[in-house]
Amino acid sequence: MSLPNTMQAVVIEGDKPVLRSGVPLPELEEGFVLVKTKAVAGNPTDWKHVAYGIGPQGSIIGCDIAGEIVKLGPNVDANEFHIGDKLFGFVHGGSVRYPTNGAFAEYAAMDSKTSYRAPKDMKNATGDRVEEGKCTTYEDVASLPVSLTTAAVALTYNFGLKMEWNPKTPQKDHPILLWGGATGVGQMFIQLAKKLNGFSKIIVVASRKHEKKLKEYGADELFDYHDADVIQQIKSKYNNIQTLVDCVSNETTIQQTYKCAAEKLPSTVLQLTILSEKDIKEEDRRSNVKITGTLLYLSGGHDVPFGSMTLPASQEYREATIKAVKFVTPKILNGEIHHIPIKIYKNGLRDVPQLTDDIKNNRNSGEKLVATLN
Repeated sequence: MSLPNTMQAVVIEGDKPVLRSGVPLPELEEGFVLVKTKAVAGNPTDWKHVAYGIGPQGSIIGCDIAGEIVKLGPNVDANEFHIGDKLFGFVHGGSVRYPTNGAFAEYAAMDSKTSYRAPKDMKNATGDRVEEGKCTTYEDVASLPVSLTTAAVALTYNFGLKMEWNPKTPQKDHPILLWGGATGVGQMFIQLAKKLNGFSKIIVVASRKHEKKLKEYGADELFDYHDADVIQQIKSKYNNIQTLVDCVSNETTIQQTYKCAAEKLPSTVLQLTILSEKDIKEEDRRSNVKITGTLLYLSGGHDVPFGSMTLPASQEYREATIKAVKFVTPKILNGEIHHIPIKIYKNGLRDVPQLTDDIKNNRNSGEKLVATLN
């Protein structure tokens, strides 16, 4: 098929995401394929790239994408990938290194090594809401990549769990605590931690209204963050939490998650942005608790300029991501991993500025916001 020279895309203009026409299609780097976009999903990182000046002016934003291959780039394995194949995955929208590529566009370049394969019969959804369940549409799979891959890499690479499905005994003899269990990434952490039988217990902090669903996914106990004494409730019952994930990862939640760590045992708090010990009040810091992080942007295997810092390239992180994607793909396709509830925006890229604003202003709760492109 002949491809156009330009497309519509949502780009950073000033401090806003704006839909523009006449944007050139991205050039394909080695190992990348060009996809025609069928659905995209929003993540907090999208609006943060705009609001905090992480993404350069004019760069295309958006990370979560599902689409159909229309062109193979250099050194893509033509035996494995073909024109017309359906893929879903993540790109670094608003990237300093690759500003001409982002998910919120009619065409996007995807790294063939870290992309998930979708069934050939995949189609767009029809309604404007989808209950959680097995992935059957472009919207379903577009809702997964950033959240699911982050959780999979964190559990296997950062926390050292084996890629073993439903082992009989817990891999680690202590609980895990997930602060923000109803976030997109939190719901993926719960499902994967359960299926990998990673911990003796899965403790989540979330709104009580999400309790039924989170327990169906595998959470053992829920504490409501609305309770003023939630930290005391957790600590009085569990004084041995050595593995903690701040699924929200802002300056408030990192303090709260940190306080739930075991008093004396060596403990690790994983955060999903660039927070560190410096973000913990001095009087609360403890030598037995360390803060670490995971950032999916490192899966490209190259240095990542990110705000005021540059994250150094990690080939190890790239290999861990490739392995995790390969391991999890069949579990998505056979329905063992579910997508979370989805709200669908029907006007394609025209709705994306509103979609990102809705995430920025917390208008979604326990659901993923997805825009359909036909």
